[in-house]
Amino acid sequence: MRLAKHLAQGRLVYLSQQQDAITVSENDHYRWMAFSDVVQSVMHKRKPWQLTLPHQIALLLPLLFFRPTRIIELGLGGGNLTRFLQHLSPDIMLTTIDHSQGVIDSFAQYFNPEHAELDIVCADGMSWLAQQDAKTMDWIICDVYQSQEFGFDTIVKQLETLTSKLDSQACLSINLPDLSDSDINLCLTILQQLQPDHHITYFNIPNYLNIVIQLTPQHWQLHRLIKRNKHSYLPQVKLQRWRKFWRHGQQLN
Repeated sequence: MRLAKHLAQGRLVYLSQQQDAITVSENDHYRWMAFSDVVQSVMHKRKPWQLTLPHQIALLLPLLFFRPTRIIELGLGGGNLTRFLQHLSPDIMLTTIDHSQGVIDSFAQYFNPEHAELDIVCADGMSWLAQQDAKTMDWIICDVYQSQEFGFDTIVKQLETLTSKLDSQACLSINLPDLSDSDINLCLTILQQLQPDHHITYFNIPNYLNIVIQLTPQHWQLHRLIKRNKHSYLPQVKLQRWRKFWRHGQQLN
């Protein structure tokens, strides 16, 4: 059954009338979190570590090229990336930041079925990141929910903060919200100006509104690494599948 049909057949298990307007619904196979009726995360109940939405794979594609140790994730949601990375390797040190205690509490109750001990911080992601030492982070993943009430200027400020903490040896992965083509092009231009010593590759996710942007170190020989990288956390079958996914990206430089 297609995922969309599953989502149409869910039963409500949690509803928050607070500002975040969080709902949690489920059926026999999936459980999902929505903000203001927009689905953010979908968990496979039998395999909770499994990625369920295509933009999540796009966000994690740097795993094709290196074995990060220290990862910062901005935006928890239902925790798909958190569960996947935690399941992938015990060598990964992951800190997840989310501004909403309601989201964190919902995750703990409904989306952490294995009761894993995770490093989750309730704070404004950009303010928290601004206080960190860039040299301590191998990879920054920004998957922050963007309400329509926030303007484009807020996104630009976020891009400035993110790139200011991006070490020349580190990666940055960004999931952009639903933007016009002109705003997306402007974001890419801004990133080129802010971070000229990184490759910029972006992905349009078919049938979804997401645009995922990857910034990888300029000195990385991506074509060689994607063919011959033998130091990946990813199992061989997934490695082969994700290599094909990478080919759909458009590289700016």
